[in-house]
Amino acid sequence: MIELDVVLPLSRFRLGVKAALSSDTVAVLGPSGSGKTSLLEAIAGLRPKATGRIVIHDEVVMDTRVGVSIPPERRRIGYVPQDACLFPHLDVRGNVRFGMAKAGRSGLFDEAVAILEIAPLLDRFPATLSGGERQRVALARAIATEPRLLLLDEPLAAVDPELKGKILPYLLSVRDAMEIPFLYVTHNAGEARAVAHEALVLRQGAVVFAGAPDEALRSMSLVDPEARFDNILTGTLGAARAPGETGSLQVGEAMFAVPTEDSVRPGHRAVFSVAPDDVLVSTRPLVGISARNVHPGSVISREVSGATAWVRIAAGGLEWTSRLTRSAADELDLAPGHDVWIAVKTHAFRRLR
Repeated sequence: MIELDVVLPLSRFRLGVKAALSSDTVAVLGPSGSGKTSLLEAIAGLRPKATGRIVIHDEVVMDTRVGVSIPPERRRIGYVPQDACLFPHLDVRGNVRFGMAKAGRSGLFDEAVAILEIAPLLDRFPATLSGGERQRVALARAIATEPRLLLLDEPLAAVDPELKGKILPYLLSVRDAMEIPFLYVTHNAGEARAVAHEALVLRQGAVVFAGAPDEALRSMSLVDPEARFDNILTGTLGAARAPGETGSLQVGEAMFAVPTEDSVRPGHRAVFSVAPDDVLVSTRPLVGISARNVHPGSVISREVSGATAWVRIAAGGLEWTSRLTRSAADELDLAPGHDVWIAVKTHAFRRLR
C-alpha cells in the first residue's frame, strides 16, 4: 500500500498528487511534461522541495507537517531512470553489486542475474552494451539493493525500437518471480495493461484518472497525443505444422495463429504484442481473406482524439484496441454494442517472451 499526498512546485505548474495505491504494480501515464518523473523523484526522496506525506507499506518516509523526511539512501527504493545511468568504470558485475548490503539476502545477486539473463554480460563494461542490455543491468542493480519498491521511469524510452519488446518480459519476471512492487512510467497503455494492476494518469501535475489500466484508455486518448495502446497477449504455444510454419497461441479458450521459432517447444508460455494499427475492423463477416486471425466481436467503446479514433473491441475472448482514422470509424458507425469482425495477420504478432 502506497499513500501519496505530494505537492511540488515545478517551473510550469504545481505538481499535486493525492492517491492511495493498493496494487503491487502501478502504471503512471500521461503526456510528456505532466509531472510523471517529478513524482517518482519525490517518492525516491530526490526532490527536497516536495512537501506533504508519503507512506510506503505502513512506514512514513515523508511527512513535512511533523518534520519527517527519510534520506533517499534509507528509503529502500530502487530507482531506474530512462538512461540507466550505469557506472562506466565498473563492469556489469560491479554495477549490479554496487549498493548491495554486506548482510543482504543470500543468493539475491544470482537471482537477479538469472531472471534478467545477464550472466553472459557480467565481465563487460557499459560502453559495450546495447540499450536493452543496459536497461536489464540497471534493473538487476536496483533489484540487488533489496528494494521494497521499484520506480521505473520509462524503461523502454531509451531503447532502440527492435529491442523494446525484449524488456517487457523481464518486467513481468520481476513482478511474478521476485514479487517486488513497482511504479512504472510509460506512454504505452498496452504495456500498462500487461504489467500493471492499477494506473494513474497525470496531466499538468494533477491526477485525471486513478483506477484499472483497462479503464485508463479514455483519459489517455484525450490527454496524451504520444500514447500507444499495444495489445498484449499471454498464452501457451502450440506446435507448428512444419518447421518454420505458423504456430498457435492459446489464450483462454481462443486460438491465434502466430509466428513460431524452430527452437521453441510446444507448451511454453509466451507473450506477444499486436500494434493497434494492425487490428483491422469490418462490419461484415470476413471471407476469402489472407489474415489467419479472424474473430467476431462487438464494440466496447470509441474515443476520438483529433483525426484518430481508438476503438476497443471484445473479440476472441479478449479486449482489443484498434487505431483508425476518425472518418473510417464514422463511416463504419463503430458505436458501442455494434457487431464487428476483427482481422489480424500472423506476422503482426510480435514475440516479447
